[in-house]
Amino acid sequence: MNKENSFTLQCPLSLSDYPHVLLAHGGGGRLMNQLIEKMILPEFENPFLKTRHDGAILPVAGGKVAFTTDSYVVHPLFFPGGDIGSLAVYGTVNDLAMCGARPLYLSAGFILEEGLPMDTLWRIVKSMKMAAEKAGVQLVTGDTKVVDKGKGDGIFINTAGVGVFEHDLIVGPKQIQLGDAILINGDIGRHGIAIMAEREGLQFESTVESDSAPLAELVLKLISAGIQIHCLRDLTRGGLAAALNELAQAGGLTFEIDERAVHLDGQVRGACEILGLDPFYVANEGRLIAFVAAEDAGRALALMQSHELGRGASIIGKASEKSPGQVTLMSRIGTRRILDMISGEQLPRIC
Repeated sequence: MNKENSFTLQCPLSLSDYPHVLLAHGGGGRLMNQLIEKMILPEFENPFLKTRHDGAILPVAGGKVAFTTDSYVVHPLFFPGGDIGSLAVYGTVNDLAMCGARPLYLSAGFILEEGLPMDTLWRIVKSMKMAAEKAGVQLVTGDTKVVDKGKGDGIFINTAGVGVFEHDLIVGPKQIQLGDAILINGDIGRHGIAIMAEREGLQFESTVESDSAPLAELVLKLISAGIQIHCLRDLTRGGLAAALNELAQAGGLTFEIDERAVHLDGQVRGACEILGLDPFYVANEGRLIAFVAAEDAGRALALMQSHELGRGASIIGKASEKSPGQVTLMSRIGTRRILDMISGEQLPRIC
């Protein structure tokens, strides 16, 4: 055999440590990032993937478009504040918005399990229609497959989206600058706790509802006002902590966060304490962090707070040059600790 044509097939991940895929490999934490960074990205390396963004920004004749895709396997299918249908629309719309684009078109791929009640499918389809109308997008193409009973857990949905740019801003992890203020548009942890409560039959004094919502109009309001936005990221799997760590590593800076500025609903806080969960790692579906120039922070906060989806907005920290790639948290009692990326899985299948 010609030695130049021979090769050894070797997995880049340690098979002795992880011979099989774990739920944690999809949880938004360290294991998921290792899977992506070591196995997937090297095989498909190109300039668009290197941005490590929520979507790809692609050149087209006379301009550029944003393109993204996502899959939804949430269990249960219906939960307080939403369902798998509306979640599939809003999640993809939000990924386009995090690129700074106006979402326009979606595709939808349905993987249905034999035996799924038709009225369940109809509820999901109607929910997707209402969500698309609310988000200002059209579903323009799709696909349907059916798998054997017991092979699909009811329904899985894949969506892809296309958006356009109405400005010249470049929004992405590499654009984060030293001194940037970090803003969040509301409290954290609602979606993950809503899913867990519904899944496990937990009872609280009042129902915790998911924060699932389309964020594009909030983002476009900031951009149209001339706010110097350098980066945006929605807080889904892995919560606020995972998003901050991903961006700190991509941007090569340290983020200093003040825990007192991060709002937490009393019901969510109590649920986290009972269940032993850290709210910084609990998923959200209607929350974003924005990195804006320090001189624009006050104006950006006021604009956020004037929008329905930003009334609980706050400035939670800043980007600094100390210990690049780290996230530090100043606690409520004045102590500082590292807010690391979680290794395992707190709440599987929340989106």
